[in-house]
Amino acid sequence: MSADHHNEKNALSFKMKSIQDKDVDLKNYKGKVVLMVNVASKCGYTPQYDGLQKLHSQFKDDGFSVIGFPCNNFGAQEPGTHTEILSFCKENYGVTFPMMGKIDVKGEKQSPLYKYLTTHPDHGGDVRWNFEKFLV
Repeated sequence: MSADHHNEKNALSFKMKSIQDKDVDLKNYKGKVVLMVNVASKCGYTPQYDGLQKLHSQFKDDGFSVIGFPCNNFGAQEPGTHTEILSFCKENYGVTFPMMGKIDVKGEKQSPLYKYLTTHPDHGGDVRWNFEKFLV
């Protein structure tokens, strides 16, 4: 193990903006199992919000969290504003897990977090559609 081990980048090294536009330091999730999911409100997979919420509710007190990352990269299936997205998720699926602000999960404007997730050997792989999951 190198002396720089504690400074190595990992999926929880990133800072994000919540869907409420608040700063979120993902290092606050250190020691937890986190399921990161790119989400969309107008996708055939949108009903997965229900299962994600059930997982979060069942295991949140045991060191587990789901984090949703809205994105509009696939078929323009997340066109809403942050307010519209949050309202949709709460009203239709009772979502209480953390939601981040809308990001790009691929392409030129890909979020640094998703660049890391898609290229790091432990997680790697392209995001092919909405509701792709990374367990970190």
